[in-house]
Amino acid sequence: MRAGEVSEVSQDYLKAIWSAQEWGGTPMTATELANRFGTTKANVTEVLKRLDELGLIVRVPYRPPVLTSKGETIALSMVRRHRLLETFLVESLGYGWDEVHDEAEILEHAASDRLVDRIDAFLGRPQADPHGDPIPGPDGQIESHESSLLLAEADPGSYTVIRVSDADPSVLAHLAEVGVRPGATVEVRDAGSASSDAGTGRVGVAIGGEPSEIDRAIASAVYLSVA
Repeated sequence: MRAGEVSEVSQDYLKAIWSAQEWGGTPMTATELANRFGTTKANVTEVLKRLDELGLIVRVPYRPPVLTSKGETIALSMVRRHRLLETFLVESLGYGWDEVHDEAEILEHAASDRLVDRIDAFLGRPQADPHGDPIPGPDGQIESHESSLLLAEADPGSYTVIRVSDADPSVLAHLAEVGVRPGATVEVRDAGSASSDAGTGRVGVAIGGEPSEIDRAIASAVYLSVA
């Protein structure tokens, strides 16, 4: 079964279920899916039932849905479309990296596999999108970054930025201003104090030799390589 053989809603759900765990996150519950898509838990349950009937997920009462191999194939196809479209919009059409997520969310449903493959070739087969998320190959193979570390949790030392979450465009805009992008070297000078209230405080860093401070909540969007 290919991505084009299921509804756009099904495509979105499969991609969301897969993406939630890509960078070490927890599986998405029905309640979290409802919040993600701005709908009711009852509607989510109906969608999940259809996906289960199609053999794309496995539903277990009171537990998060699990993708089957067929469901994962479609999810990765949608992730590939999304990330290649984001890359094309930035590199070829001059979009900012904080502008492309919503555009790609729309375009990914209309793009054929043939068009996506042409974009991939045109761009020189990029390995990652503008935010550092790896782009699956046509065969669904994708690079893993299980050993990544959040800037908000990093000890003092020198690190390379490998990914910035695109969940919040305002965070992307702020990080671009201070030079935090994939490939940048960040020296953590003051990790700050770990508060019981996660997300408080600031992280002292140097980027390109320039000292700066980043709110811990914003630093939670930055993923670093671990030596």
